Amino acid sequence: MSSNNDTVLRMENLVKTYHLEGVDVHALRGVSLAVKRGEFVSIMGPSGCGKSTLMNLIGCLDRPTEGKVWLEEKPLDGLSDEELARIRNNQIGFVFQTYNLLPRAPAVRNVELPLVYGRIGGRERRTRARDMLAKMGLEDRLHHRPNQLSGGQQQRVAIARALINNPSIILADEPTGNLDSKSGAEIMNILRQLHEQDATIIMVTHDPHVAQQSERIVRMLDGKIIADEQNVPAAATEQS
Repeated sequence: MSSNNDTVLRMENLVKTYHLEGVDVHALRGVSLAVKRGEFVSIMGPSGCGKSTLMNLIGCLDRPTEGKVWLEEKPLDGLSDEELARIRNNQIGFVFQTYNLLPRAPAVRNVELPLVYGRIGGRERRTRARDMLAKMGLEDRLHHRPNQLSGGQQQRVAIARALINNPSIILADEPTGNLDSKSGAEIMNILRQLHEQDATIIMVTHDPHVAQQSERIVRMLDGKIIADEQNVPAAATEQS
């Protein structure tokens, strides 16, 4: 992990209330959290505890009802939808449980997508996407569509896409949720390697074995953080 202790993400007193059929649903109730550069943090909790809502606010996919979020020391409140979209594309790498790949596009095109939005030229896009897929061990799958790839391969394409813009944070939402144990272990190995290269990773998971791969575990219940603990990653324990 990096020795650099500066804070890449900070949230203060986040409240998120949804109005559903005349009823107020309190998804977050005053959540404060700071993540330092190079940390690997897992967020755990039962369904409905606020994990996904918190990830949506971190990922600039939604806005808090109250409270503030800073990314790279810049406040996100008051930004336009266009500015938030630019931050999502350039500073946040998303890895979803369901991969969220374009079904008719080959792997290399899926990985290029953030660069298309960033208006990077075609030749540079293709070169960078090929290089990133090669790092994921998929150099022989560049032109395969998602339905021609295994679940683990699709998730590696998704990780390549998440990394293509060298984001400030990788947000991984149940990244092993749709995978068998072997493929899930391969994906967690990739995330651990990225962490060793100083990537900042925030991962939502319901699986305690997956959470044990991270160095910090945040537990949520009823829209609040109830525990925030340092952790010795399982892989490190097994090697000692």
